[in-house]
Amino acid sequence: MKYIDEFRRKPLIGKLAGRIRAAAERGRSHSFMEVCGTHTMAIFRFGLRELLPRNIMLTSGPGCPVCVTPDSYIDHAAAIARLPGIIMATFGDMLRVPGTRLSLEKERSRGRVIKTVYSTDDALNIARNNPGKEVVFLGVGFETTVPTVAASIITAAKEGIGNYSVLSTHKTMPEALRALAEDRSIRVDGFILPGHVGVITGSAPYGFLSKKFGIRSVIAGFEPTDILQAILMLLRQKKPRLEVQYSRAIHPGGNALARRITGRVFEPCPSVWRGIGKIEKSGLRIRKKYSRFDAALKFGVKVAPGRVNKDCICGEILKGKKTPYECRLFGRACNPDNPVGACMVSGEGTCAAYYRFGKR
Repeated sequence: MKYIDEFRRKPLIGKLAGRIRAAAERGRSHSFMEVCGTHTMAIFRFGLRELLPRNIMLTSGPGCPVCVTPDSYIDHAAAIARLPGIIMATFGDMLRVPGTRLSLEKERSRGRVIKTVYSTDDALNIARNNPGKEVVFLGVGFETTVPTVAASIITAAKEGIGNYSVLSTHKTMPEALRALAEDRSIRVDGFILPGHVGVITGSAPYGFLSKKFGIRSVIAGFEPTDILQAILMLLRQKKPRLEVQYSRAIHPGGNALARRITGRVFEPCPSVWRGIGKIEKSGLRIRKKYSRFDAALKFGVKVAPGRVNKDCICGEILKGKKTPYECRLFGRACNPDNPVGACMVSGEGTCAAYYRFGKR
């Protein structure tokens, strides 16, 4: 397939792997974090770790939106779903994310009306077709998906769709990366940054990684040659700087229209990241102008704090401190059929990638 096959050619992959082996300094280890879950899945799927010299270590970061969604958000969504007259709309990978008590999938089995949708347009259509019900869309994701949610709220306001609202736990990547860079217990020599986020934001928001923290960074695409080229670029940097490997898709200024729509509806706020904790200015909440579409305000549900499984090390995995193999639950009590942590649920989750493609 054009624009895909050419980035998966074995001769080119082999040539890049050879150049990486030549560029990697002997006697020195290199620790690179692929921030995005899509990168993690591609690394496993194409066997890229096996092509790298042993002194290059790849760790996975917190770039899976489902994985970093906190238990409290699932509890909040479940509490709203239990209210009379509620139709909850969500992307499918959110259904099995465990809260402190139940997942949304189990809530649905108990009679809650929770529908799987593929876009915000689907959720809006459910609201249009069910004027006597309240439709709540679960707003989960990074900069790539927020513009579509913002557009749905603008559309609902224009059309007077008053029975539509969003429970937002949207997050942005730069402040999470800042938190990782400030954590002295995390050793990272370079970041492989998510290309699709860069399409929206441009490269500028990540400049602080090299300027303030001296960490090398490359914004990369998701094909095997993209990832290998990004690793080679990191190795060849004599001084830490930010580079763009995914130049075929990223404009330096990003997507101005998408950012404008997002800024019209959302504003920065603190946000809780599963396993990491609260990070200032890393979340997005609905502005006062559109507060009537904010499900958290609209329903005012209070959720009691629940118990977290202390054996699950999802938080340490999301920070790149540990691998799934170090979790006592991995592959036993926690597996795709019975996920204990969010990292096993999502198709972009680190535990799911290790379980599906890793050597156990």
